[in-house]
Amino acid sequence: MFAAPDHSLDLNRLLDALLAEQRLSANTALAVLDCAKARPDVHPLELIASQPRDAAEPAQDLDSLCQWLATKVGQPYLHLDPLQLDLNHSASLISAAFAQRHGILPIAVDAAGITVASAQPYQREWEVDLRRSLGRPIHRVMANPQLIRQISQAAFELAQQVAGASHQHSAGLEHLEQLLAPGRRAEHSSAEDAHIVTLVDWMLQYALEQRASDIHLEPRREQGQLRYRIDGLLHPVYAFPASVTLAVTSRLKHLGRMNVAEKRRPQDGRLQHRLPSGQDIELRLSSLPTPFGEKLVLRLFDPLQLRQDFARLGLQGEVLQRWEQLLAQRQGIILVTGPTGSGKTQTLYASLERLASPQVNLCTIEDPIERLHPAINQLQVQAGLDLSFASGVRALLRQDPDVIMIGEIRDQETAQVAIQAALTGHLVLSTLHTNDACSAITRLQELGVADYLIKATLVGVMAQRLVRTLCRHCRGQPRPGNGVCPLCRNTRYHGRTGLFELMVMSDALRQQIDTGADLQRLRRQAAAEGLRTLRQCGDDHVAAGMTTEQEVLRVCA
Repeated sequence: MFAAPDHSLDLNRLLDALLAEQRLSANTALAVLDCAKARPDVHPLELIASQPRDAAEPAQDLDSLCQWLATKVGQPYLHLDPLQLDLNHSASLISAAFAQRHGILPIAVDAAGITVASAQPYQREWEVDLRRSLGRPIHRVMANPQLIRQISQAAFELAQQVAGASHQHSAGLEHLEQLLAPGRRAEHSSAEDAHIVTLVDWMLQYALEQRASDIHLEPRREQGQLRYRIDGLLHPVYAFPASVTLAVTSRLKHLGRMNVAEKRRPQDGRLQHRLPSGQDIELRLSSLPTPFGEKLVLRLFDPLQLRQDFARLGLQGEVLQRWEQLLAQRQGIILVTGPTGSGKTQTLYASLERLASPQVNLCTIEDPIERLHPAINQLQVQAGLDLSFASGVRALLRQDPDVIMIGEIRDQETAQVAIQAALTGHLVLSTLHTNDACSAITRLQELGVADYLIKATLVGVMAQRLVRTLCRHCRGQPRPGNGVCPLCRNTRYHGRTGLFELMVMSDALRQQIDTGADLQRLRRQAAAEGLRTLRQCGDDHVAAGMTTEQEVLRVCA
C-alpha cells in the first residue's frame, strides 16, 4: 500500500492516505515535502510528526502515527520501553552494523521465535538472513523509529563497554586492589579502566532519566543484577558479568571514599559526581556483604531538588495549615511516623526548610546524613567513635540550638534525651516506625517514656505514606488498540504523592494517656477531634481522580 515489496516507505503515499483520512491538512503536507528535500534520510513518519499542526488538525505524535501505520499494514504495534527489554540479550543476537543498516532491534526471544522491531514494514530482505543465522522464526512488530535507534545504540554501546570491562577485569579482585592502591589512585580513570568509568556514568545518567530514587547493584553466582526503584517499585535493568559487577562496585566505592579492600563489613559513603552530560548528581552509598560479593545501594538526590516544599510532597489544605501551626511552636516534640520509604525524611527536610532563617539555629543528628543543606548544622552518627543519637543530641544541646531534628527515635536512651531537649525549651522533630499517628504514643510508652513526660512534651504526630498517582497523560485509562502511553508506559501511574494523617495533641487526648492506655480509645478521641486517617485521605485522592483504590489499599493495608 505505502511501498513496493522490499522497499522503504513512500512519503507521498503516506501523505495521500493521511490527507484522505483528514489527519493532516494540505498545508502541512506541503511543509513535510519541503522538509523532506533538506532531510532525505529521515524516516517519513518522523518528518510528518516534526511539522507544526494547524489548529483544526488532530494532534499526532510519532507514536500515534506509528500505531496508525501498523494498523494499516496489519502488523502489531509496540511502544518500546527499555525497562521492559533485555538489552544485553538483544545486543547478543545480531551485530550492531546489521541492526543499524536495516533499522531493526531484537526485543524478545522465546521458544516460538524471535520478535524484532522495525519501522519499515515493507523491508524484508533482512528476515531471510536473520532466520538463517539464528535458526528460529521471525516475528515482526512495528515500532517508533526514534526509539529503535536510541535503544539500539544504547544496547550495543553498553554491550561493547561490558565486553571490554569483562575482558580487562577478568583477573578479578587482585587487579582491582592493585588499581586502587594508594600509590595508583590517580591512575583510576586511565585508559585501561575507561570501560568501567563509562558504565558507571551510563548507570547514573540512565537512573536520572528513568526517575529512579535508588540503584541496586546485586551480586549473584554467575551475574550481577542492576535494578532501579521507580515510584516505589523495583525494575530489573541489566545483568552484568560477575567480574564487571565487582569492578563497577569498586569504582563506586572509590568515588564514595569507601574502603575498597574491605568487603566483610557494611560501609556508608557519599559522592557528588558530574556526568558527561554536565548534570551534577549527589548520591548516598551503602554496601552490604553477601555470599557472592558486596551488594551496593545508591540513593539518588538531584541537587536541583534539594529545596523541598510541602506542595511537592502533597501536603495541602487543612492538614498543611495545622502542620504549620505545629512548626510555629517554640518547644515540644513533633513526630513523623511511617514505614521505611514512606517519605518521612522528605517531610522533615521540607519542615526544616520552612523554619530556616538567619535568626534560627537548626541542628540535626542523622544516620546517615540524607542530604547536605547549607542552612542546617548537620551531625552524623558514628558508632566507631561512640557518637550515637543520644550522645549526639547531648552535644547539640551545648550548641545553643533552636530546633533539633533527630533522624530516628529507635531506643529508650534516644527517646529520653529527645524528651529532655523538649523540656528545656527546644523544638524537636523526629521519626518513629509506627503504622498510624496514635500508635506513636504507645510506642513512646514501650520505649520507657513516662506518661507525664509524653503529656508535657508531645505536641503533634503525623503518619504518612506515598501512593503512586495516575498518569496525567492518559489518566490511567488504557489507550485504544495497542497504543502505549509514552509517559507511564501503560503502567497507569507516574509519580507519587503523600497521604497524611495528622494528630494534634489536645487536653482530651492527653487525658487518655494513662499507663497501658488503650489504642482504640486514643483513635476514637482523635477521630472525634477531626483526625482523618490515612485510608480516608486515600479515599479523597481516589475521589479526586489522583490515584486508585487498589493503590491506596496497597500502601495502607
